[in-house]
Amino acid sequence: MAESTALGRRTLGFWSLLALGVNGIVGVGIFFAPSEVAALVPGFAGILVYAATAACLLPVALAYASLGSRFAEDGGPYVWARAAFGPTAGFAVGWVAYVSALFSTSAVIAGLSQHAGPLLGFEGVLAQRGFAALTIVGLAATAASGLSPSAFVWNTITLLKLLPLLLLGALFSLGSHSVPIAGPPAGVDFARAALVVVFATQGFEIVPVPAGNARGSHRAVPAATVLSLVFAASLYLVLHAACVAAVPGLASSRAPLVALGVALGGQGVGSLVAVGTNLSALGIAFGMFAMTPRYLSTLGRTDGLGPWIGHEDARHVPQRALWISAALVLACVLSGRLMQLFALSSVAVLAQYGMSMASLVKLSFGRKSGLRPWHAWPAPLALGAVWLIARAARFGELVVGAGVLLAGGLLLWVRRRRG
Repeated sequence: MAESTALGRRTLGFWSLLALGVNGIVGVGIFFAPSEVAALVPGFAGILVYAATAACLLPVALAYASLGSRFAEDGGPYVWARAAFGPTAGFAVGWVAYVSALFSTSAVIAGLSQHAGPLLGFEGVLAQRGFAALTIVGLAATAASGLSPSAFVWNTITLLKLLPLLLLGALFSLGSHSVPIAGPPAGVDFARAALVVVFATQGFEIVPVPAGNARGSHRAVPAATVLSLVFAASLYLVLHAACVAAVPGLASSRAPLVALGVALGGQGVGSLVAVGTNLSALGIAFGMFAMTPRYLSTLGRTDGLGPWIGHEDARHVPQRALWISAALVLACVLSGRLMQLFALSSVAVLAQYGMSMASLVKLSFGRKSGLRPWHAWPAPLALGAVWLIARAARFGELVVGAGVLLAGGLLLWVRRRRG
């Protein structure tokens, strides 16, 4: 999308972009991650998993900030790869980014249906799937109303869902609970735990996607990208420390932050956190529904999937890409287990990170788009971190990831063969 086209309709400021990033990170993952991490790395060592994973992702965020400050177009990683390596590589990165977002959205919807469905009377597997379908249709219909109304919705939800989390952090900080400090026991799985934390911490990469609709994108996009990760990672550290200190049997808890709320402030705080859990999942799912179709529509406009998919209506919403994405999310929710969707989402987003780092190196050493060789410094650190975490992926998850990439390549080949 040309910058001149976007200038007339830039509706997102820094605070909306920051809220988009925080909303993208603080979703369903943090409400389940403490117990998943504790099962893999118990005690104080689990806190170190969060710190180490955030440190690994910081160079990725800095690289995204550097790239995001120089491309005032919708598409983020896709746009960067296309500028660096050409349309085929751009398509591959855009496709991986799109599928990663689909898996993430599906995992969130699956978690929401399992947690909120029974509270609303949707008991049993079939009823929860029906609840998931209704949620998907409702979120897609809201996103179809336009970017400005969508920004208002995710700004509001972000603020509301942070309140119970900040309350938990404050109660723990002001209370008398202490975190037992001890070395990790034998048999811990740091790498697998880091993969869980990657799912809970990813989301900052969505900030550059609507850059073509951002005011002052060269400053707002990089600042919102980095600050959203720093804020969320700091909050996660405090919350996991609080869970370790105050929640007995953390590894087996099905709702660790709700249990933390009860331990720190009684049943009332626990109920507030339970509401926050569902609101958080709803918020991130809505943010993904507003942004994910833009990957697909950009691929349609410029890289072979066809103008039919890339079409935007008068409100600048890619309606066809939106409803195709909604159908694919529903298919993923109906066919996958929650933990499997977590892992697939993490594998896909790590692949996206690696490809974006390659784009940064190529553009920097090619002195393109205002980048110079020294701008590539985060890439080696980020690639090393991605490799370390990706080693925890299981063979089946890697096979699915490879299959998704091949499916995208086949789709592109068929489209180009047809002219």
